[in-house]
Amino acid sequence: MNRIKYEYSNSLGSTKNQLVLKGIYKNQKIDDFFSEKINNSLTSAVNVDDFKGVYGKSVNIYVSGNILKIGLIGLGEKKSITSDKIRSLAAKLIKQINNTNISIISIDIKSFNLDNNEYAQAFSEGLILGAYSFNEYKSKKTTQSKIKKIRFIGSNNNNSLEKGRIIGYAVNYSRDLGNHPPNIMTPELMANMTVDIVENSENMKATIIDIKDFEKMGFGSFYGVAKGSVLPAKMILVDYKGGNQSEQPLALVGKGLTFDSGGISLKPPTKMDEMKFDMCGSGTVLGVMKAVSELQPKMNIIFAIGATENMPGANAQRPGDIVKAYNGKTIEVLNTDAEGRLVLADVLSYVVDKYKPEAMIDFATLTGAVLIALGDRASGIMGNNEELISLVKNCSDNTGERVWELPLWKEYSKDIKSNIADIKNLGRGRLAGTISAGVFLKEFVGDTPWVHMDIAGTAWGPKEPSYMPKNGATGVAVRLIYNLIEEKINK
Repeated sequence: MNRIKYEYSNSLGSTKNQLVLKGIYKNQKIDDFFSEKINNSLTSAVNVDDFKGVYGKSVNIYVSGNILKIGLIGLGEKKSITSDKIRSLAAKLIKQINNTNISIISIDIKSFNLDNNEYAQAFSEGLILGAYSFNEYKSKKTTQSKIKKIRFIGSNNNNSLEKGRIIGYAVNYSRDLGNHPPNIMTPELMANMTVDIVENSENMKATIIDIKDFEKMGFGSFYGVAKGSVLPAKMILVDYKGGNQSEQPLALVGKGLTFDSGGISLKPPTKMDEMKFDMCGSGTVLGVMKAVSELQPKMNIIFAIGATENMPGANAQRPGDIVKAYNGKTIEVLNTDAEGRLVLADVLSYVVDKYKPEAMIDFATLTGAVLIALGDRASGIMGNNEELISLVKNCSDNTGERVWELPLWKEYSKDIKSNIADIKNLGRGRLAGTISAGVFLKEFVGDTPWVHMDIAGTAWGPKEPSYMPKNGATGVAVRLIYNLIEEKINK
């Protein structure tokens, strides 16, 4: 991944500037950032183009000397600006500039309100997210971004801009994981990439459990899904010690189905290729881990992933099978395509048993039903703890990554009761499919405060706002969860 270099300076100086960007609110007068001569030219361009600083609109002038081009960027009404608007604007700008031959941009910090830490981080995230593209498998290689350097001009808080840059690249890392094809992004590669993050960071320890050890460790539910594939499944665990040794960790758990054929309950062929994205829950976990490895927040975190394929091999699980999960519960498997919850059952219960987390959040492309309920504009969330649910919602508001709570009323638990086992992996057919999956997972978290996030509608496909990619994985919830980590630290 080619990274854009950030540079900081108090003034434009004599350095050659290919493009200087300056923000301007609606009906705001041009200040003295530039020379009087340039300001006169800008005023003339504003008048000729009837430019009034409307959000997202721009006017350009070409000059000579150490500045070749200046772009005035409309920010709209000052009272209407938000961090998400700033993020979206930055992404839109970087996408437009990438269609030119400009490789170095200079940005007037004060004019975009980047002396505000929240806006600085959001603007920086937008720049990196907007520059994203995935073309690793094109025969004609191109770089990820034509832009090599961004210079921030004026007094600023470099930390917020750098944090936004790191988080932006963590999201892009998550996107890359989802976009790799399933013949490349195997459970083994996912485990190896995890180890690479750990080896290049502080305070992290990785444990990789291979499928050959699943049965003796009691992972009957996970093993039932994994045994149909010739590729060895992995349970991936990373223990990050950023806080005090005695502090209980936050647990982040991801579904890592690197390809989901549906197993014996085979999916229809239409869009089955998109089932490479069934590991996007693990992509969220690894994206957060990438940010944590660089930013080193002062808390303890457990990252856990169940990585496998779901294939209809000769040894594949059958509808009607009964398996036993790590916590001792027996599960009647009525549909092998409801496999994500079977994998998570063992990962969740193992993390609860071995690490005693103070809170736990899981991420999974779990149900098509969440698309029917919410479309691709929000992730569905459910949980057993109002305080944790409220925190997730607050962080959703902070980051612009929308979530919507669905109920886990006790009546729904009746829907997954089995006649011949403790529970079954389906509810009442098409009724409340997302909630049925949620109440199933609830059986494996005990009293641990827990939130389940169903990202089947948001993990790939959305093209709005402008910081979303044109196609492929979105890196959903990486920004939200890093914000949650900071909120928990600052409580």
